[in-house]
Amino acid sequence: MSGIYRLDDLRVDTRRRSVQRGDAALEVAGLSFDLLAYLLSQGDRVVSFDELIAAVWTPSVVGEETVTQRVKLLRQALDDDGRNPRYLRSVRGKGYQLCSTPQQLADTAGTAIPNVVAPARGLRWVMLLLSLPLLALAVLLLLRRPDTAAPVRSEREEMLQRARYYAGIGQKDDIEHAIGLYETLLQRDATDRAAQVGLSFAYSTRVCLYNQAPEWAGRAQDLAESALAAEPRDSLAEAALAYSHDCRGHMAAAIAHYERAVALDPRARIDSAASLAYLYMVKGRLADALARNLDVQRSGSSPRYLQIQIARNLELLGETRRAEQRYARSFRLYPDNVYSNAAWPRCLLLQSRLGEAQTALDEAQRRSEHPELYLLQAELALLRGERATAATAFAAAARLRPHAQLAQTLARLYAAPPGDDAWIAQRIDALDPGPRRGKDDWPEDQLELALLQLAHGDKVAALASLHDAVEAGFRDRSYLQVSALYKPLSAEPGFAALLDDIARRASREREGAAATIAALETDNPRP
Repeated sequence: MSGIYRLDDLRVDTRRRSVQRGDAALEVAGLSFDLLAYLLSQGDRVVSFDELIAAVWTPSVVGEETVTQRVKLLRQALDDDGRNPRYLRSVRGKGYQLCSTPQQLADTAGTAIPNVVAPARGLRWVMLLLSLPLLALAVLLLLRRPDTAAPVRSEREEMLQRARYYAGIGQKDDIEHAIGLYETLLQRDATDRAAQVGLSFAYSTRVCLYNQAPEWAGRAQDLAESALAAEPRDSLAEAALAYSHDCRGHMAAAIAHYERAVALDPRARIDSAASLAYLYMVKGRLADALARNLDVQRSGSSPRYLQIQIARNLELLGETRRAEQRYARSFRLYPDNVYSNAAWPRCLLLQSRLGEAQTALDEAQRRSEHPELYLLQAELALLRGERATAATAFAAAARLRPHAQLAQTLARLYAAPPGDDAWIAQRIDALDPGPRRGKDDWPEDQLELALLQLAHGDKVAALASLHDAVEAGFRDRSYLQVSALYKPLSAEPGFAALLDDIARRASREREGAAATIAALETDNPRP
């Protein structure tokens, strides 16, 4: 199915998440786009409130008023008048209905990649939150919509359709439903490449999103490699192989296979390009990351994290004003976007605008509860000298994200009483790569290691770990200067040299990104 629809004078691409009226791109994103995409998938039938809530808002618990407000925002984005609707009408007591029958258009861009996210590993909150997450890039395994525009021609096709539908919902139980269907298809035909690739993504998701054993990602790798053995130029299988490595923290292999997926089919592998942008940024390749992100923007794709990811690249390159504009705009326009809600107060924190950061954080916490918001709350509390408040916030983050190393470590370090020396030593041993250091090092792990070494009273080792983080790609000089977590190192002789080293590396990246930054003057951002 193409995923491209004509609705009156609108052209909607549900894979690239774009809406156009003629040559003009409309700003329809987030839940507003999800709502529009689901309605398009249902033709011109009346869709009830309950069905819309289940399809668009699951697992959140919302009422009809939330749906009504989201419809209002969608109408505003489409310049539609609820009193004289052109695109979307309300049906009293029943729900909503498109005003005309959407027409599905032919696909000219190839197969779309499943919409995957980067795994939550180590201390990725330091950069993942503001870059993409995919990371990000935004955040299901497959596009969340059923294919309904053409008749199912065989039981195999019906099973594939249902598997993709369940995978697209992305919740744990639905991923398991998808896995069951894919496994049944492979029991019938072990060479079914579509089922191999789908099951590969689903197995990797067990690891990335639901913290299951990394062996599942190993099985995902085997499936993707089998699909590639049959068709070496299958860019979707190449992307699945990249994701299986990404979920296990095999950064070098993930980058190599994402790059090949994009090279094989640049137009269809937009999500792989976004994943690359994130990993490039993690490795300190800021110029490459920004270029990739702008390629995604120019493609017409509008994932909800894109402008946050571009803003983060600009922030690390020293383009603070440009970054701030994107953060602030996204925070204003998308109150339901958790990336924006955390990125804007953090941007203010990094500029030491602590009062403004707290005001923005208060507003963000009224919108939603999320572990990153508690981590920011704790950082601000420490800067005010409120250790007990920080401890409470760290503990809340740990409860919401029980498998995240950072939240657990900070909760233990700031608990009353804190973790003892034996626990700290155990965590240090688990994180310290020693002679295993190499291309797959994650800078965030070295940042966490430095915190543990500080708690152990070893400032020399902590400073050495920060140097290792910089070698691995860490470039956030402002964070080290502002954060109370690393303040005990600020008077150490090597700390200033560390900051200067980051500045020099970022300056070189800025020179390499000069043309890309200049191009921002003509690009039209669409959060």
